[in-house]
Amino acid sequence: MNVIATRSPIDFRLRFSQPLRCLACGLFFLLLPALSSGAEGTHPLLVVTATYEGIINPVAAEYLHDAIQFAEHHQAELLVFQLDTPGGLDTSMRIMVKDMTASQVPVAVYVAPSGSRAASAGVFLTLAAHIAAMAPGTNIGAAHPVAMGGGKMDTVMKEKVENDAVAYITSIAERRGRNVKWAENAVRKSVSVPARQALKLHLIDQVAETMGQLLKALDGKKITMGAHQQTLRTTNAQIRPFPMSWRLKALQALSDPNIAYVLMTIGMIGLIAELYNPGAILPGIVGAISLIMAFYSLQSLPVNYAGVLLLILGLVFLILEATVTSFGLLALGGVTSLLLGSLMLMKEEFPFYQISLTVILPVIVLAGGMTFFIVTFGIKSLRSRITTGAEGMVGLIGVAKTDLNPSGKIFVHGELWNAESDHPLQMGSSIQVTGINGLTLQVKPSPSTQKGVSACR
Repeated sequence: MNVIATRSPIDFRLRFSQPLRCLACGLFFLLLPALSSGAEGTHPLLVVTATYEGIINPVAAEYLHDAIQFAEHHQAELLVFQLDTPGGLDTSMRIMVKDMTASQVPVAVYVAPSGSRAASAGVFLTLAAHIAAMAPGTNIGAAHPVAMGGGKMDTVMKEKVENDAVAYITSIAERRGRNVKWAENAVRKSVSVPARQALKLHLIDQVAETMGQLLKALDGKKITMGAHQQTLRTTNAQIRPFPMSWRLKALQALSDPNIAYVLMTIGMIGLIAELYNPGAILPGIVGAISLIMAFYSLQSLPVNYAGVLLLILGLVFLILEATVTSFGLLALGGVTSLLLGSLMLMKEEFPFYQISLTVILPVIVLAGGMTFFIVTFGIKSLRSRITTGAEGMVGLIGVAKTDLNPSGKIFVHGELWNAESDHPLQMGSSIQVTGINGLTLQVKPSPSTQKGVSACR
């Protein structure tokens, strides 16, 4: 009996499955680099840069907050906040420190370019950053707290504010592993150091001439982000600037002391114009808006209230010059008060906030001229005879259309009116309106008619 051997489908699959698996594994390892590079291509390394120059105020706080959100949304490797500031508001600075601490993206504060500084509130921001860097020719320090409103703190309040600032800056320095002793001296003694010395004192992590040098130096650096560490990859990262919005730029411009000074002057002149010309409306609107914008600017500036009072006094003197005969003494006093007030408006211990003379002198000349013109024009308007309404009829000259004995018709101001006269008047006589009673005018012979009658007599 012949036996025919056959192969089952199971034997066939077992014979060919081994080579197929080997081939599939080989293809997978060959395609793995391409797949990984493709995955990286969909999420390229990104470094976001934001640049701020000016006073630390709500504008700066909002700008940094928006930049951090932008960096987190795009999964950036690093946010570099390039800073140049003379200081600013404590409240805004603390908001910025909180945002940097809570950021999911490492934040580097880079004091640049050369000639920039991180003073006062800028010291806190630099020390609070995950990475602190400075360009050559920059400085950091002078973080002693001051009263920005122009007044002086008493001894007890000064000590409280100073101790609070010391506790805050030392906690920041400890968290980032920076020089705690120097941080305390920056508040208590207002010490300041240049970039190279700041690096030696372990205040900053890097001194870099340019943004490119900074990113190259930071590549591979380990950053502590909460409970874990992150290694930066910045060598081949794409740099994407995060510009300030037009709204924040407009608000930042208002924080300039020169702009605040001009707005305050315009505001006071506008209100004066409205007071002396009631119903003009436009000067009052412009003045009110300008003053509100000036108050917004002055909230973040070290204003000297004596300077504000001198500015107001100067405008009062100029107003009185138009109403009182002083032979120019009030005008001279007004201009002098405006000049002294302008120079004293910002506190002397903040030279970088001082108003430029190229702004002060033209503003004083224009303010003096405009105030004198507005007040003079307003006084003339108040003293001028009323020309509208019923009161405007008094004093007008007309002609009697009928005999008035004592009543009749007259023609005046292009209209025919009922009239009464204490003296008999013939038709065609020239008359003058002396009053009005309802719809009847009280008249008398016009001065020219009276002179003619007297001459005939």
